Order: sequence, then structure tokens, then C-alpha cells
Amino acid sequence: MPNNIDIFDTYYMAGVVQEIVPPATFFRDRYFPTDAADIFAADKVLVEYMEGDRRLAPFVVQRAGDIPVGRKGYEVHEFEPPFIAPSRLLTLDDLRKRGFGEALFAGSTPAQRAAALQLRDLTDLDLRITRREEWMAAQTMINNGCSAVAYIDNATAGVPFDIYYYDTGGNNPALYTVADEWDDTGGDFFGDVEAMCADLAERGLPVTDLVVGTAVGQFIMSNEKVAKILDNRRMEFGRLAPEVRVPGVSWLGRLNFGGFDLDIFVVRETYVDDNGTTQYYFPTKSAMVTAPNCGHMMYAQVTQIEPDDQYHSFAMKRVPKFVVDRDKDTRKLRLASRPLAAPKQKAPWMYAANVVK
Repeated sequence: MPNNIDIFDTYYMAGVVQEIVPPATFFRDRYFPTDAADIFAADKVLVEYMEGDRRLAPFVVQRAGDIPVGRKGYEVHEFEPPFIAPSRLLTLDDLRKRGFGEALFAGSTPAQRAAALQLRDLTDLDLRITRREEWMAAQTMINNGCSAVAYIDNATAGVPFDIYYYDTGGNNPALYTVADEWDDTGGDFFGDVEAMCADLAERGLPVTDLVVGTAVGQFIMSNEKVAKILDNRRMEFGRLAPEVRVPGVSWLGRLNFGGFDLDIFVVRETYVDDNGTTQYYFPTKSAMVTAPNCGHMMYAQVTQIEPDDQYHSFAMKRVPKFVVDRDKDTRKLRLASRPLAAPKQKAPWMYAANVVK
């Protein structure tokens, strides 16, 4: 490494963060990918989505020339993404003690050890933000929006934020309610899933995935009707061959629901919430139908004071910041992000809660 490079410079650390290999996630990567147009050099992002259009072109008498048709309407909403900023202190004690799984290198300087700890801390902070993005993506699909509380410190709740992609005073167009639980006598597993798919198809939206919680996955694997139709030699209704595709998510197989051929994914991945409680990313008794790339993860810029004592704005997924407290002989490393999970079209998923007992 050249001697004139400042490893604690924001632009240098930003390059380091971009080189960190992100862990595979299910909801964020499959349903909310990010491209260059999703990163905004502004404090707010524009969410645009439109209704499906299934109208036909008109027949026209040739001498009439043509008939004007209207453009498909769309909605534009402006949102201010929430601010995520975990940080970690580096003290003199951290430079002296041996880290987990780390060899003791004789002759290493405090500066060399600080650089190694910096990379480790950046990786850990990035992973924490990734888990929050995965939570935001899952919550957006479950609730057709996202609600959370921004904290002032580890114990003090601050400002709540609510971002929903429908009029909360009315009905949620992405919510489906089953008449009877699927493991009950009157339950209609195949009929309900087909109805959820038909709702999306009637609006011109694709549907290829059935996402379920662990209890629903167990119901499918043990359901007699599923076993019977898969054992039918004259008709092909799908197959079940469970395998792990993403850590914490299993591909159960593929089933046909009235012509809709769906890949079934069982989500068992968990996280620890703000109260220290372990939670499932996707409720165990719920089900949802949708398709890949139905949304996108958008990012607003992060503005912060740099060593020149001036404000600088960074339009990036992750923005590092390094702060030195000379009086306390400590350094603080912060990694900030301003993500927002948004649909590309109106209600591109159908979610049903409590479909099994």
C-alpha cells in the first residue's frame, strides 16, 4: 500500500466497503434488486408505480384515420428514506487485546492493527445494515409498506416513520384472507393460492413464487392431497424436492395451482429485533404469491461533515465516516445508509396471514 494513502479517508473506506462481498439474502436480492437509477443524489427518492393495463387497441374504419387512446396512468410519491448508522469505537484496549480467531503478529504496530480492525468492523457493520435491509424488504411485502421507530440512542426511541404504498384509510389491495385455515376441514389450499395468483394475473402482473413460513411448509409436505396429485402418473402437477437455495430459505419444489406453476420457498431465517427477541423474517403461518424483481431497493444520499469541516454528500449504498476523539484517544467508525424498499407496480404481491393453525 502506498504510504501517501490515508486508510481512514471517507473515499478510500468507501472503496473498501464496495469490495466487501455481501452475504446472500432472499427478500432483498430476489425481489428488491438495485440498479444505478435507484441511487439518488438527493435527500428524498421518487417512487413511481402504475396500474396494470389490459385494454385492447380499437378497430378503426380506415378512412377515419385513427382513434386517440390515453396513456396509462401512474402514481408518483416522494419519500424520505430512514437513516441507518451503526458505529463502533476503537480504543487503546482494542489495539492491545487479541481478537477472536486472530493470531498474534509479533512486531505489528498500532497503526497496522487499527487498519486490520477497521476492515473487520466495516464488514460487521455492513452485515448489520444488510440484515436491516432484508427486514425492510420482508416487511414491505408483508404489510405493503413499512413501519419502524428511529432511535436516539440504544435505549431511547425517537421519531417513528410509516411508509405505505396504499391509502391506509381503505383496504390493503395486497391482502388476502382465507375463509378457512388450510389444515382445517373446510380449508382450500389449492383454491386460495389460485385465487391469489388470479388477482395478480388479472392486473397484468407476473406470478411465479409461493413464499411460505415454516408451519405452512410442514403442512404442504404432510398434506395428503399434495401427495396424491404428485403420485398421479398420468398428469404432471409438479414435484417436491427440498433443497437450500439461500441460507435460511429452502426451495421446497414446484406445484401447479390451476395453471399457475409456482416455485415454493420456505423461509426459516431469523433475526434479533430491537428488543433482543429472535423473530422470523416471514411469519411461520403465512403465505404470499409474487414474482422476482417486483420491487427495488432505493437509496438516498448521506450528508456528513468531513475533515475539512465542510458538508459533503455521498450518493452511495454505504457511506463510511471516521471520527477521532483526541481527548479520549478513541476513534469511531460509522457506516451509514438510507435505503427504501419500494414496489415497481401497485401491489405486486398478495399476502395471506394465519393460513394454518
